[in-house]
Amino acid sequence: MDTTLLIAAAIKIAVFIGITMSFVSICVIFERRFSAIIQDRVGPNRTMIPLSILGFKKDLALPIGGLTQPVADGLKFILKEDFTPSYVRKFFFWLAPVLVVVPALLTMAVIPFGSPMEIAGKVIPMAVADLNVGPLYIFAIASLSVYGITLAGWASNSKYPFFGGVRACAQMISYEIALGLSIVPVLMFFGGLNLGHIVEDQVTNGWLLLPLWNDGGFIISSGYWADPQASIQRLLFLIPIFISFIIFTTSIFAETNRMPFDLPECETELVGGYHTEYSSMKFALFFMGEYAAMVVGSALIVTLFLGGWSIGFGIDNLLPAGAWWVSLLHIAVFLGKVTFFILFFILVRWTIPRFRYDQLMNLGWIVFFEAALINVFLAALVIAYPSIGIVGVAIGFALLITATLLLIKIAKGSLEKPSATAV
Repeated sequence: MDTTLLIAAAIKIAVFIGITMSFVSICVIFERRFSAIIQDRVGPNRTMIPLSILGFKKDLALPIGGLTQPVADGLKFILKEDFTPSYVRKFFFWLAPVLVVVPALLTMAVIPFGSPMEIAGKVIPMAVADLNVGPLYIFAIASLSVYGITLAGWASNSKYPFFGGVRACAQMISYEIALGLSIVPVLMFFGGLNLGHIVEDQVTNGWLLLPLWNDGGFIISSGYWADPQASIQRLLFLIPIFISFIIFTTSIFAETNRMPFDLPECETELVGGYHTEYSSMKFALFFMGEYAAMVVGSALIVTLFLGGWSIGFGIDNLLPAGAWWVSLLHIAVFLGKVTFFILFFILVRWTIPRFRYDQLMNLGWIVFFEAALINVFLAALVIAYPSIGIVGVAIGFALLITATLLLIKIAKGSLEKPSATAV
């Protein structure tokens, strides 16, 4: 293997692990600050840097507004007693937290976090692994985290952790179906599974969810509407894409066990859920896995729907391709978009109350599954528009509406409670 490529791969691995774990720490301080603002509290403001290490007075410290709170939290978990109950299945009890964190880190490996950089005459993609089956790899690896959660509940040999593990397993399997179906229209639109090519296509033709510009500038002034048929097809495709965006984003909440979908660990019903028996760093690993999964989910939303590392407005094509500073600029843009969605995750977590478990399962199986399935057919109709025309699309859309109403009626009938009969 070429030495340049080997060194580049090692650097990319270090960068992507560093970025992901740094975002985990940032998520902690964001979570605390946002919750304090929403609840009209001060929030963390006591952690400071002691200046005694530089020879100053013992009680002198540098106040930095609680920004070192994640460091304090980490030290607290490290210094806590690592207690393992005698009745647990020890090997699996220790293995479960690792199975939660590792898949979250591995899924980030195929997401391009910047534009390709030219080094020593070689073009280096800004992804650890530039796979042609990126979304399939992500779903395959991300689904492994359910084993860690289920294993944590089973290995604890306790009632409430076991219930939490079973809930997590049922919830994640339920929403993975809707999650997978929701990106089918996206992949149909791009005609491929390579995430790098998907981002480059959005650089050329505008972001998938906001196609306001292309490589010639703003669409209105760049002659994009010169082909009326292609323009109408692109506008029609916004309908299934927007539906996919809503389903995908909501399903990410359920997959990461974030509020209002945190039924596997709800305190009022299951004490602490699947991590009731965990302490010290094993307990911290579950939270690291949750935040890492949230970072990966935000990165995937940005990559599929909002142009990934693309700046937009036609600016990307004005910059010199392959320059190191351009790649760094694109990495900063990508991280900025990811940060926005992380803040959105945190905002939702502190403003929307928790669902009941039956509501959660009905939403996944009856609403999202059916909506995602119908959305795939709607996307197929839009793709077939050049062949069947607007009349064919209208007829197909009417049939889809009819099928949707029929499915809703069947679903409502299946949910009706049987009438009580005298015995």
